[in-house]
Amino acid sequence: MAKKRKQKRDTLALVESPAQVLNVIEWAHHHDAMRQTRLAVLPPREATTRLQLETMAELARDAGMAASWYEPRKSAASMVAVAWELFPRLTKATRLVVGDPFSRFVQAVLPLADVAEVVVVDDGTATISFIAQLTRGDRLTRWHLAESGRDVVVDLLSDHARQFFTPSARDGRSVEVFTSMPVQAPEGTRQTANTFAWTRSRFGPPKLKNTADVIGTSLVETGVVDAERYLAGVAAVTARFGAGRYFAHRREADPKLARIGAETGLKIVRPDVPLEIAVRRGPVSKLMVSYPSTVTHTLPLVLADTGIELAVADVPSAWLNSGVPVGAGDFLEWVTSSARRATACSDGAPERGRSAP
Repeated sequence: MAKKRKQKRDTLALVESPAQVLNVIEWAHHHDAMRQTRLAVLPPREATTRLQLETMAELARDAGMAASWYEPRKSAASMVAVAWELFPRLTKATRLVVGDPFSRFVQAVLPLADVAEVVVVDDGTATISFIAQLTRGDRLTRWHLAESGRDVVVDLLSDHARQFFTPSARDGRSVEVFTSMPVQAPEGTRQTANTFAWTRSRFGPPKLKNTADVIGTSLVETGVVDAERYLAGVAAVTARFGAGRYFAHRREADPKLARIGAETGLKIVRPDVPLEIAVRRGPVSKLMVSYPSTVTHTLPLVLADTGIELAVADVPSAWLNSGVPVGAGDFLEWVTSSARRATACSDGAPERGRSAP
């Protein structure tokens, strides 16, 4: 028998990255739920991400949301303290929005939530593997992390999270996936397209430069790709397209970026906001070259009214480090090919292709 649910539609959003905040704003804009939504910002320790999160939290407040800052990662005690502090908000909310369903902290507090509606917004290309694992009923595991043995607590958290993100007639709980990724949500889950309408209405269109930009990736930092091969690849792309700037991913390490700048002559740019907003603010080059990542799917939507071209570069299997999970190369290849289909780019080396709306 379905539980009797609270009537007031209070929404709590658990976010850990700047892109997640942006996607919650887009979701709230789409559903006209800005003032019903409170952000619980759960920052990592990494400095660049924290700075971007502070900026995005202010943008969310300007858009009409409430936003609170928590620090669960300082210590084990702080994790417990934050969970206790969130407890009344989780119990009062009727709708929970989650930015990272793989987060162990988020999974740990899900049992405290008794909500009628669950929403998962994009956390980059991780959404692709999340949907695939949810559909198959697999353990929820980040695609780039190798299996390191089973842990009873982790397994219990993962099992409960998988059930939580599955619609339940018994509990009267609905699930929505709000995404710009090329995925098909499991049966019974509502899927809503993120077209970045708020970003396009709030920023830009940008001024265009008759140059090329390279978009960086954190595949080296996550241990997937060999650093030397990646640096050589960036140098080749820079020479081929005459690129002048390198937009760094927020997790890219300073020493690697310093080498890229010194060896290629590229100007390193560290945006203070997600790239989707940075490029709308402009100025931006008429051609952007990216390795397989989230932005190969989001930028064609964000820049649909600009005529900017996006080229997607390969990550050859020879670049992959030993010990990466089986299927990591296939996953990157799928991200690349699906992005090329969207931007009308050919296979093989990166080619110019129009951004598709």
